Amino acid sequence: MEKIASPGKLLLTSEYVVLDGALALAVPSQWGQSMEVAETEGAPSAIFWEARHQGERWLSAEIDFSKWEVKSANMLKAAEFICHTLKTLQGIKPSFQSGKAYHFKTNLEFLANYGLGSSSTLMANLAKWSGADAFLLNEKALGGSGYDIAVAMEQHALLYQIGQEKRKIKHVDFTPDFKDELIFVHLNQKQDSREGIKLYKSKNKNSRFIERFSELTNAVLEAPSLSDFSELMQSHEALLSEFLGLETVKEKYFRDCPVFMKSLGAWGGDFILSAKFSGYKDYFSEKGFEHLFEYKDIIL
Repeated sequence: MEKIASPGKLLLTSEYVVLDGALALAVPSQWGQSMEVAETEGAPSAIFWEARHQGERWLSAEIDFSKWEVKSANMLKAAEFICHTLKTLQGIKPSFQSGKAYHFKTNLEFLANYGLGSSSTLMANLAKWSGADAFLLNEKALGGSGYDIAVAMEQHALLYQIGQEKRKIKHVDFTPDFKDELIFVHLNQKQDSREGIKLYKSKNKNSRFIERFSELTNAVLEAPSLSDFSELMQSHEALLSEFLGLETVKEKYFRDCPVFMKSLGAWGGDFILSAKFSGYKDYFSEKGFEHLFEYKDIIL
């Protein structure tokens, strides 16, 4: 049985704006998704799919890939997404042969509502298994900028940028001296990234707006101190808040917090990036936010 794995991701800069070519900084998470695949000779054209979340069975499905239909499933909507993705994969790079059955077992190592890339790690794993172009598979099956696919495939902190002809992917060493002062807090308010993208795309923007985020990304990568980093994060948050017409996460939840707050991913949910301060654990706990991690706990 072949086993494949890909890490999850966090986008530190240029959320939304990466779609229009802004340079973005992304890092891999220690948690990801694994996938095991086994083939059986002489069996009918069936795909048996078993998905687990942190070891607990979540989805069981059987798919007929001669007709591309779900034969049975305990969660039909989820099984239909798997069926759609596998059909898309077959169209890109034929991977399933008649007369065989395929047994897939996946395990998501993080909570599904963490927003660390349950779909992107799946796309990456399927691409690694089949030899398909992971970005093409993601584009046809799901959509998005593809930065999450890049992190899952490269398994490394990177700069990512969409160009007119090709995407830019550059490995970087993002281990600032002040990394032990950084914390990640999960808001437990899972957001629909498609709705966030829809709002962003409805707004008029110009090239200078995009360039400002690329400049911020480069500055963040080179920030010499926590103070400089904090100012850049605050500038990033304020600029995007004004553009989207949305409150920053600090304005919404943490007005009395003495340090910076930076949204990561879809605004209003998932993780935020912040810094330690006196009594920070009690501060977040009293506000009902229990999922708090240090840099070393979450970043690969």
